[in-house]
Amino acid sequence: MKIQQQTAVLLINLGTPDSPSTSDVRRYLTEFLNDPRVIDISPLGRAVLVNGVIVPFRAPRSAKLYKEIWDENGSPLLFHSLALKDSLQEMAGEEYHVYLAMRYGNPSLKTTLETIRKKGFTRLLVLPLYPQYASSTTGSSIEKFFKCISHWETLPEIKTVQSFYQHPAYLDAVCRTAAPYDLKSYDHILFSFHGIPERHIRKSDISGVCLKDSCCEQIHAGNHLCYKAGCTYTARMVAKHLGIPQDSYTICFQSRLGKTPWIKPYSDLVIKSLAEKGAKKLLVFSPAFVADCLETVHEIGVEYDELFQEHGGEKVTLVPSLNASPAWVEALHKIIKENC
Repeated sequence: MKIQQQTAVLLINLGTPDSPSTSDVRRYLTEFLNDPRVIDISPLGRAVLVNGVIVPFRAPRSAKLYKEIWDENGSPLLFHSLALKDSLQEMAGEEYHVYLAMRYGNPSLKTTLETIRKKGFTRLLVLPLYPQYASSTTGSSIEKFFKCISHWETLPEIKTVQSFYQHPAYLDAVCRTAAPYDLKSYDHILFSFHGIPERHIRKSDISGVCLKDSCCEQIHAGNHLCYKAGCTYTARMVAKHLGIPQDSYTICFQSRLGKTPWIKPYSDLVIKSLAEKGAKKLLVFSPAFVADCLETVHEIGVEYDELFQEHGGEKVTLVPSLNASPAWVEALHKIIKENC
């Protein structure tokens, strides 16, 4: 007898506090920063640093920032992710069933996977919503997923998607976010990606060339899961598609934490330098974030705009993330169908 295949698709995003209160932000940061793939030092050192230094000082400040971006719909990252899930389900019909979980916070992976388990799906596609692979995002999400299902007596057929930055539909969706803007009216364009420590790149380097001058010029078997190479490829392909000359854009990295070296150049220093050189209008893409969040809405849209003006610039304009745009829903549907 032929068994009818039933497929579940699990989308995983990073997460968000349940509310902008200091207690909820503290709870979220504690879970997030105690992840050994995020702060990859000794367990004792991480516990002291995170629980004794970073979270107590960072939680009240971060809570104030979250209050600035919170609206009647709640956290932007969460409501955009939920809208994406719903739109994708509408497009999929009965072809597959879409679920959303957060690596940290709610809806939790544990709770969502228990719902999936009870449905008895025969196939499960796990798709972390990070275009470029990094151990601290995709790696952490997939590791947590397997820990959550380690006790299941019956396992469905499982497939994971490690990255999708090379997929033409994703790149096309990013390009479509530029439609409302006259690119030639800006003095310079930035592709600002979330940063990670340089040691994360070196630890995962199997090619022996990472963080050297020419290492990101081409994607190959040795670096296709290198985060910086993936970011560089994304920016170059989008710039090429949009006809942005090479000397008119800069690839940079934001949101660094601590004093250890992170991948360069740093977005805030690039913005300061451009202002001091006379640039007045900047346009910023953030292709590592598929949903707007604190790092895009506030860090780029508010903090970088203020920094730019402090040093002589006039305006930093943020290009919204993919969120639940029709082009992104269609692109994700294609990615899923190719992997199911």
